[in-house]
Amino acid sequence: MEKRDLYDANRNLTGKTMYKGEEIPEGSYIVVVLVFIQNTEGKFLIQKRSERKNGLYATTGGHPKSGEDSIQGIITEVKEEIGLDIKPEDLQLYYGGRSDNERVFWDDYYIKMDIPDIESLRLQEEEVASVHWFSRDEIIDLMKNELFFKNHYEEFEILLDWLDKKDKN
Repeated sequence: MEKRDLYDANRNLTGKTMYKGEEIPEGSYIVVVLVFIQNTEGKFLIQKRSERKNGLYATTGGHPKSGEDSIQGIITEVKEEIGLDIKPEDLQLYYGGRSDNERVFWDDYYIKMDIPDIESLRLQEEEVASVHWFSRDEIIDLMKNELFFKNHYEEFEILLDWLDKKDKN
């Protein structure tokens, strides 16, 4: 069973852990990591989650395992879910935040990379049904039709703002 580290409200490790699926203890937080992968055509690699995971479209992400930091966690998640190796130096943290209601810290990453043949990616069947390249507008349409995981879409909107500001500089 997968263990996760627990943090206090200031994101200091508490030395305590919990198992995946357990309720986050009052006053404690866990870390959630996401990555948006964009190719040079401007499309984003989006996964269709397995029916077990709600069957919606989303980006790749999850929770670092106990002992992993945020970057190690997203590298592990990408490798496990879609079989892709990414390098820490290629990742850009575009957003970090805290949700007191959900008791999580969010770390959202962006990476620009081309993947020549997404059909050859090794997908984790329990989590991912398929992967596709989608444009910004196609992702917005998926959300309008309630086919995109809402939490990940909120992080996508933050990414779009960040990319727009980055393009203006």
